[in-house]
Amino acid sequence: MTGFQIEWIVIVLIFVSWTCLNWRPVHNLIPEIHLGHGVGTLALYFAATEEKTEPATPHRKQEARKKGQVAKSNDLNSALVLIAVIVVLYSIRGYFGENISTYVKYILSQEMNTALNSTRFFDLYKLTLLFSFKIMAPILGAAIVFGMLANFMQVGMLFSFEAMKPKLSHINPIEGFKRIYSKRAFFEFFKTILKIVVIGLVVFNLVEKAFPQLILLFNMSLMKSVDYIAKLLFRICITATVAYFIIAVLDFVYQKWEFGRDLRMSVDEVKKEMKQTEGDPQIKAQIRAKQRMMSMNRMMQSIPKATVVVTNPTHLAVVLKYDDTMEAPQIVAKGAGYVAERIKQEAAKYEIPIMEDKPLARALFKSSEIGDFVPVDLYQAVAGVIAMIYSLQKK
Repeated sequence: MTGFQIEWIVIVLIFVSWTCLNWRPVHNLIPEIHLGHGVGTLALYFAATEEKTEPATPHRKQEARKKGQVAKSNDLNSALVLIAVIVVLYSIRGYFGENISTYVKYILSQEMNTALNSTRFFDLYKLTLLFSFKIMAPILGAAIVFGMLANFMQVGMLFSFEAMKPKLSHINPIEGFKRIYSKRAFFEFFKTILKIVVIGLVVFNLVEKAFPQLILLFNMSLMKSVDYIAKLLFRICITATVAYFIIAVLDFVYQKWEFGRDLRMSVDEVKKEMKQTEGDPQIKAQIRAKQRMMSMNRMMQSIPKATVVVTNPTHLAVVLKYDDTMEAPQIVAKGAGYVAERIKQEAAKYEIPIMEDKPLARALFKSSEIGDFVPVDLYQAVAGVIAMIYSLQKK
């Protein structure tokens, strides 16, 4: 079978899998004769509002992550672990051959000529166990490291005990039946078929090309034959695993897309989540209004102790306080529009002097906040106003 034929078979299988996954029967839930009636219109309205068209919010993604629900491809983990194990096996094949030959020689030369008793059996058991650990340690180490690395690359650092909690739905036969005949189950089935076909064709193609050389192995020495077979097996395994890795990467992309689609929200869900996380906009507006009212009440309470009110005269009002113990005059209240009118009313009520100075009122209003002292560049202008107030009070 040529490479061109293999490519066409893979393309056809991918097309069939994609078609089956995206096929959906069209159901007309509401008869056309009822669409003009109130019930049909109401049903269409609720169907539209419940349709999950909005992408998942960061809060929903975070909640799903806390529950252990993440986009992950198990095939990608397996592919990376297989590649690591195959590379380690091929790299230390001399180490394997030397240790295995040493162990076999010891068994044949020492243990076969010694009577077996409980003590010798226990010593042989410890020796075999130590030998097995020595042989398997590099493979197990590579599998563990690359398995953890593959998980970290996909989902990052994540510890969730929610996914380990027992759920009654896992033992519910109806839910199990739904999972067996779900779209995800069909996808996994076609993915398995695709892996078998692609990897099988890759292996068959390599063996077919190497078959003439395999026939000539009988004319080679034992060491050359073993070396050739080891290299051929490594080539077959690494090529098949790379093909598996490519399928796993495509599966990971699909899993992320499917996970994002499953997390989609309806418009109503987005609104409810915004109310839960950020608060109801109407309630927030009421809170801000109350805060502004409390702030204005605090300003009004500071007016009776003020020294002077500088006005625009109709749009702005800035309240200043100064006595001999203060280093500089302080702005205790200010406002524009309605607030300015309230300030002037309160000042008139407590007989606080009101001075009209448009440039000074604008400069104070823009340059300072409530509680600030008068800026240095405005000292002279403010001192003139306060001096005028003191002179009027003496008269």
